[in-house]
Amino acid sequence: MSIITISRGVYSLGQEVAEKLAEKLGYECISREILLEASEHFHIPEIKLERAIHDAPSILDRLTYGKERYISYIKEAILEHLKKDNVVYHGLAGHFFLPNIDHVLKVRITSDLEKRVKEEMERNNIPEEDARKLILKDDHERRQWSEKLYGIDTWDSSLYDIVLHMGIIGIDEAVHIIKTTLDLPCFETTPESQKALDDLFLAAHVQAHIVEKLPSVKVSAKDGIVVVNIEAPLRAEDKISEQIHKIADNIAGVKEIRLHLISSLYY
Repeated sequence: MSIITISRGVYSLGQEVAEKLAEKLGYECISREILLEASEHFHIPEIKLERAIHDAPSILDRLTYGKERYISYIKEAILEHLKKDNVVYHGLAGHFFLPNIDHVLKVRITSDLEKRVKEEMERNNIPEEDARKLILKDDHERRQWSEKLYGIDTWDSSLYDIVLHMGIIGIDEAVHIIKTTLDLPCFETTPESQKALDDLFLAAHVQAHIVEKLPSVKVSAKDGIVVVNIEAPLRAEDKISEQIHKIADNIAGVKEIRLHLISSLYY
């Protein structure tokens, strides 16, 4: 039992590989569902959030603490699915939220620009020049989004365990390579790696619940002990502690809450 995250560009066949791999393994395959769940947190239509993903991150700049809230909601939604194990996830920098989790196989799928341009031309019945501009624009904006939002470059091969170039390799071959790699003992779920993922989810779950009131909060968790770090004036400690306990005490899995308040010179 394991988790596979697939990072891909438009028309790279990444989605097709993810879906066929999930079918072959009997795993759940998820992608856009996460966007819908995040849009419900934001109380804005899914289409607007989807447009922000593909156009530019500027929409979040117009929302109060938009970046912090978006990351918290997306992270919670992703980890809620992934902690169940046996999942193939493609899209939205899923690998970014899974540091030091051993049973996650991180895959990047790329393809020749010319093949992608041809696919764009055929699907949308547009000239080659227009198709090329659209592909390059999409690549730039996806990369810009990840760099601004997550601080990572999705084109950095060091982020992945496998990078597959779809050329000579077809969908079936890609599925075979990923499945064969997944069978290695190092990617098997262990009690330790599952516990680490459960701790990540609990921290994300708590943060998503309190980020609306305390957007600068940072949360970690281990063995049910939740540590909340926040920058605020010392005089606000009692009020902040009360707010956090009021929300987090009712969350399943929370055994203890520890507040670390960082006093800023600006307060």
